[in-house]
Amino acid sequence: MRKSILITGAGGFTGLHACRYFRQAGFEVIAVTRSKHPDSFYVKEYPCDLTDASAVATLIQAVQPQYLLHLAGQNHVGKSWEEPLTSMENNAFATLYLLEALRKFCPGCKSIIVGSALQFDLNDMTSLKHPYALSKTSQVLFAQAWTQLYQLPIIIASPSNLIGPGHSTGVCSLLAAQIIASEHCEQITLHVPNSLVRRDFLDVRDAVRAYAILLEKGVYGESYEVRSGHSKSLEEIINCFQTLVKTNIEVVTDKQEESFIEILPTKLNQLLWEPTIPLQDSLSDILSYHRNQNLKK
Repeated sequence: MRKSILITGAGGFTGLHACRYFRQAGFEVIAVTRSKHPDSFYVKEYPCDLTDASAVATLIQAVQPQYLLHLAGQNHVGKSWEEPLTSMENNAFATLYLLEALRKFCPGCKSIIVGSALQFDLNDMTSLKHPYALSKTSQVLFAQAWTQLYQLPIIIASPSNLIGPGHSTGVCSLLAAQIIASEHCEQITLHVPNSLVRRDFLDVRDAVRAYAILLEKGVYGESYEVRSGHSKSLEEIINCFQTLVKTNIEVVTDKQEESFIEILPTKLNQLLWEPTIPLQDSLSDILSYHRNQNLKK
């Protein structure tokens, strides 16, 4: 029998890539979405509102997955300020409903709960900057607690800023959309708050491959940082975009204040995982995606 994997948030940016990856790897993919999945011909669809505990219990009872990749949730910092309870429901409590359903009906399912690089330090409340961080930290705390209390086989993955082709609200995709919209002009002006802010950017396809390795080799109860290991400023990102298009790009920024991020070794390297997609290829694929989207309009 083929291995089965339940992927929540299957219609989202990472979810679509994950469904395609695991389908090509020979898995039976059960895609959990709130609307029709774009690749429904290749995956099994299972519509479910993950904030409904009863519906989640029915889902797990019906599917009995061998693996779970939990990607669903509210991932917008701005929306978390406007609707903090919605963020908690979609991130923290939806995860708790999944964990409890697994405990009752499918305790052997090996799960990856995807956290966030924006989690805050529980020992330092001043590090809590927005409700989104609270919701994601709570989500991970619930997963760790159910691993400790009920010995569920759960692994935590905390990705950095994921980039690549597909619908994304990430900064690289937003910049690419603006560039492609003015691709036939001689010049485009991009407004960024701070072009010197540095971030770790990782191609979403490399991240999905990391999740697959974690499902195979990851240690239960462990938390793994999923990142490239290199920081890039927005200025460097825009300069790379400039090499890929003919339009001249002018940058207007509110401030030029360099920020540093600490790059630490990741336990994923011990599992023989390394990113393989160069930044320039990721950015080129993002431009191609938005170019194709414009052609469909």
